[in-house]
Formats: sequence, structure tokens, C-alpha cells
Amino acid sequence: MDPIESIKPRKDSTLAMLEAAQRKGWSLYTINPPGLYITDSEVYAHRREIRVRNDPQDWFEVVSESTAPMSEFDLVLLRKDPPFDMEYVYLTYMLELVEAAGVPVANRPGSVRDCNEKLFALKFPSACPPHIVSRDAATLKDFAKVHQDVVFKPLDGMGGSSIFRVKPGDKNLGVIIETLTAHGTRQAMAQRFIPEIVSGDTRILLINGEPVPYGLARIPSADENRGNLAAGGEGVGRELTDRDREICNAVGPVLVEKGLFFVGIDVIGKYLTEINVTCPTCIREIDRAFGTDIATSYLDFLEQRFC
Repeated sequence: MDPIESIKPRKDSTLAMLEAAQRKGWSLYTINPPGLYITDSEVYAHRREIRVRNDPQDWFEVVSESTAPMSEFDLVLLRKDPPFDMEYVYLTYMLELVEAAGVPVANRPGSVRDCNEKLFALKFPSACPPHIVSRDAATLKDFAKVHQDVVFKPLDGMGGSSIFRVKPGDKNLGVIIETLTAHGTRQAMAQRFIPEIVSGDTRILLINGEPVPYGLARIPSADENRGNLAAGGEGVGRELTDRDREICNAVGPVLVEKGLFFVGIDVIGKYLTEINVTCPTCIREIDRAFGTDIATSYLDFLEQRFC
């Protein structure tokens, strides 16, 4: 994970998992990516044994620090936030060596690497809004001309960062495309704007392909197009709709096949917009709204599957 010192404890889903693991009596260790190294074809880690507490001012303490082979662990959770850059790719390669040594890693590192959170959703075209992925300015402009009201986004962003809505006549279209594609050197995505965003961009969590029965609708503030909580959206819990379940039924079996055990999908209206496989969140908000204990449900599954 990223440094535990830097998290927002009231919101952080990884901390919710740590708390659930501690209630189970598990020993907890945190590892930051710079603490991994390979020697003699084995992965080692600078690790901190910790205890956690439900205290927004003082949420963890370090019990001990040590360096040891990753093969000593019973289970590893990959909970590193994007950006999904080459360092993240190298991290997945290292964790595949941990898997090869017999230690389960959730989510499966190779699948995290292969399943870009924007592009992976396109495997389910009947669930997706009209879209295009390109780094060619003329192609992207043509898409905007056809669909009139369009959202542009990078393929490696998170939390609503660098998302642009473009309407007809917007003279910023050219510079938006230049910025997102780095003057034609990076792929970017455009999707037709979905008006139902006013009712929220719903995060749905799936454990081993099965959805939690409630989602979190992230409703944009009055001066925003983005519902992301990091962009100021308001989180409102709601039960899943028939359409939500239809999308989950399509996506779930593929997640199971790929070893993507804890995933967050984003749904606006009737459309799937993203499949978040790296470090999906919203456990805290859904638990508070409905009295669920999603982290324990996830760890129960991992315990039955691997331990």
C-alpha cells in the first residue's frame, strides 16, 4: 500500500481491511513499494508489523520493523493506489514472483497489470456508452462532433483527475486533446456525456464476482460534472437496481476467471464506465449507510479460499 501515515482513516478502505484482519486475530504487516527488492530470484520486503485502531487521529502503531522474504507471508493484499505507471508495472512483476513462491496475492498482480480500468470496461460493449480511444486529434474531434456533448479522460487517472466535459462550440477542445494525448503521443478516451450523472456515479463493489447489495451514488456538487468524492461529490448509499445487477452478472464471471477478487465498478444511469481493479474504495461509506461489514466479508472469502 501507500504509506499508512498518508491515508484518510475515515474514508480508507485498506484501513477497513486491516481492522477486519486484526479482529480475526491475523498479524498485520504493511509494505510500501520502495521496500521490495529481489535477490537470488526471491522477493524480500522491508516490512512493519502494525496494530490498527478506529481512531481518526491515531489509527496505527508500529510494533516492529524487519526485512524478510515475502514467502513468509500467508496472504498478500495488493492495495496500491494509481497512478498506474511503470513503477506499478514493475510492482506487479515482483508480486508475480511472490505468487510463484506459493503466496496468494489479491488481486492477482498479472490481471491488475492487464486490466486497465478504463479499457477493461470496453470488454462489455452492451453495457458501455458510445466511446472512442485514440491519440489522434482529428479522430477525437470527429467523435465530439458526432456526439456533441462528450467527456474526455486519461487512461491512467483516478479520483476524477483530468476529466473534461466538452460541449459544441467549446474553443478549448484542441488544447484539451493536446493535453490528454501529450500532443498525440498518448492514448486518451472520450465517452458520450451521460446526463444521468446528476443522480450520481454509482460505485458497486464485487467480492469474487458477486456484488455487495448496496452501492454508493457519488453525486456531483452544483458546480461540477464529476461525481468522484475526491472531486467534491456527495456520497449517497442506495440499493442496486435491476440494471446494476445485469451489469454485475456480465462482469462478475470474468473477474473470477482473472483472480480479481475485490473490484469496484462505476455505473452512471444504465452504463458501465469503469472497472476499478487496483485499489477500489467506498467500503466505509457503504458500511455507514447500511450497517454492512464489507471488509470482513472480503476477508472471510480470502480465508476460505486461501488460508
